[in-house]
Amino acid sequence: MKYIVFISFFLSSFIMVSVGQNSELIHIETERLSLIFTSQLGEKAIFQYFGDKLSTTPLQISKERFKMNQDIKESTAPEIFPAYGRRLYMEPAIRLVHQDGVLTTDLVYDSHHTKDIDDNVTETVIRLKDKIYPVWVDLQFKAYRKENVISQSVCVSHNESKPVMIEELASSYLPLTAQSYYLTHFSGTWANEMQLIEEKLTPGIKKVESKKGVRTTQSESPSFLLSLNNPVQENSGEIYAGSLAWSGNYKLSFEFDEFGRLHVLSGMNPFASSYKLKAGESFQTPENIMTYSSSGMGEISRNYHNWSRKYALAHGGQLRPVVLNSWEGAYFSFNEQTIMEMIDHAAEFGVEMFVMDDGWFGNKYPRNNDREGLGDWQVNRKKIPGGIDFLARYAVNKGLRFGIWIEPEMVNPKSELAEKHPEWIVKSGDREMLTIRNQWLLDLSNPKVQDFVVKTFNDVLSLSEHISYIKWDANRHVDNVGSDYLGAEEQTHFWIEYTRGLYKVYERIRESHPDVMIQLCSSGGGRLDFGALRFHDEFWASDNTNPLNRLFIQYSTSLFFPAMATASHVSTSPNHQTGMVTPLKFRFDVAMSQRLGLELQLKDIAGDDKVFVTEAIRTYKKIRPIVQFGDLYRLLSPNNEGGWSASLYVDRKQSHAVLFAYSLEFHSRTEYFECKLKGLDPNKRYRLEELNTRNNRKSFWADGKTFTGEELMKIGINLQIEAIFDSSVILLSEI
Repeated sequence: MKYIVFISFFLSSFIMVSVGQNSELIHIETERLSLIFTSQLGEKAIFQYFGDKLSTTPLQISKERFKMNQDIKESTAPEIFPAYGRRLYMEPAIRLVHQDGVLTTDLVYDSHHTKDIDDNVTETVIRLKDKIYPVWVDLQFKAYRKENVISQSVCVSHNESKPVMIEELASSYLPLTAQSYYLTHFSGTWANEMQLIEEKLTPGIKKVESKKGVRTTQSESPSFLLSLNNPVQENSGEIYAGSLAWSGNYKLSFEFDEFGRLHVLSGMNPFASSYKLKAGESFQTPENIMTYSSSGMGEISRNYHNWSRKYALAHGGQLRPVVLNSWEGAYFSFNEQTIMEMIDHAAEFGVEMFVMDDGWFGNKYPRNNDREGLGDWQVNRKKIPGGIDFLARYAVNKGLRFGIWIEPEMVNPKSELAEKHPEWIVKSGDREMLTIRNQWLLDLSNPKVQDFVVKTFNDVLSLSEHISYIKWDANRHVDNVGSDYLGAEEQTHFWIEYTRGLYKVYERIRESHPDVMIQLCSSGGGRLDFGALRFHDEFWASDNTNPLNRLFIQYSTSLFFPAMATASHVSTSPNHQTGMVTPLKFRFDVAMSQRLGLELQLKDIAGDDKVFVTEAIRTYKKIRPIVQFGDLYRLLSPNNEGGWSASLYVDRKQSHAVLFAYSLEFHSRTEYFECKLKGLDPNKRYRLEELNTRNNRKSFWADGKTFTGEELMKIGINLQIEAIFDSSVILLSEI
């Protein structure tokens, strides 16, 4: 191939750039990242680079820089979006069946354009076209400059005479080259979500996927880290990260080829999801949210957190309130007086939001347990004769805001809704309709069901003008799938159309109620993804409120999601899920590192405990801006040996910081906690103050003393937290 040399004048020097004849460089960039492709009309578009931003125009960008496959005399240069066909033997990013039955697709570069959406976000669309068929694939990239995040999604359209079947379609494709690859992903179950797993990838295919349709993150997660050449480190090493913004079935694929390259695909799971795309229609995938760091996963997390607060959370610039939720304090056994007393005590302790959980609705089938009433969203007249408005006004008059629980996607078999609309329930023909938690699933692919869920939300809010918070739950997944609404030839559309229907509901609700706070809950962390989170203010990471377990769950969660969105509640001891006994201070110190809440009967707290809890809530309000808006630096992982865990939040001006440190096991008298801080200004002086102490017992020998940022980051800090469940909270303030 011939070459043409492009010469540019830069700082009085000439930089030689070698590219293929007539080829064009496509450069997507943020403040610190570069994503580069090369393209040539009618030829394959080639992936070239994704990593730290290049300060000059790159040299030797050409497919000829890649190794030649001697068997077929073709370059091994990675395509930008590999389609099934030609000599692709790996998992394809796209696989279509054309109207004439042809199974292959051959995509080449057609065009691209770039536009500024605003002063921070740039969108680039690269159009690929099949060489023979009228099929177009648009690769859509959004670059978030300040947050150093790049999203990718894909849109497919065609003008063939008959429908095209989409059999596989990824949201993103990333080819990587290194000596070795370490994948960090997550597994778990109810009350044990987001358990971190790291493994060295070996030849073959590693897949992480969900086929549950709803609660798709309860066991696995569509978020991952890839560390090159070494296991993942907090503050060093090359790391790529992705998080698929989709609440339905997903698949992540990591595959070696014979040249040692790793092919990474992220997207909707094609399992039982063949999609018939008619001529003139388009199919849009969800976004994969990607970032990169050459300095460890700490920077990865800060990128995601900054992006989330601005683009993936409702009201991401507003402080989150201290919440008392009624569930573990009352369960289903409450009446109007119970709730009023809980509100009274919440106000007395300085709580800002009271949320009434499950059990407030149903009359023909009263919701006194989880076996009946779900779907019948009338106020239970026996439990709450005064109505919801009475309780909401009562809370507001006590200085609190008021919230309420709903689960609008589900229905009990024993309910008026199930009796009236059996055609709205997900079922597989005449097969048995299986229950989970005594529930069936409503068919959100059906617009009438979407209307019902929107109406449910509106009707619940209309119960009182003082309802300002909704806890949205979802306590089952999909089985024996089928839809009375979708036609026989479209049953495989269900997995996609359910999630699209859910998003349509969310969009309509947010358009009508932009100011209402909504918590994302799904048996705990069963729907923790950026697709759903953008409609919510926060999420419930797990139904497990035991602080020791929560440290592990919240550590993994923090890799992608910010503390301000992570609801963490102090509950009673022994813990209701695990039976573990833990000190009240430890429970508060763990919960205060996220969005603080409570999940217990405050009337049971008295004496010195009452004084401590009142002061702890007051203290949290003082440090809340740092925790919820600050940059997170994880100092010691609970997953590492040593039995300690620690994290530091630093505000943007580096004028204040909060250190949280925990002892997770017994340490002998010869062991002591010590770590070096991160993220401070080395030239500033900080006064250190220990917070949340009990009985005048302090863990920090230099409480009230002043140190430079350089001392704290290079020499470090040591604390006396040796016993299991010892903990410490230290406030750093610039002087």
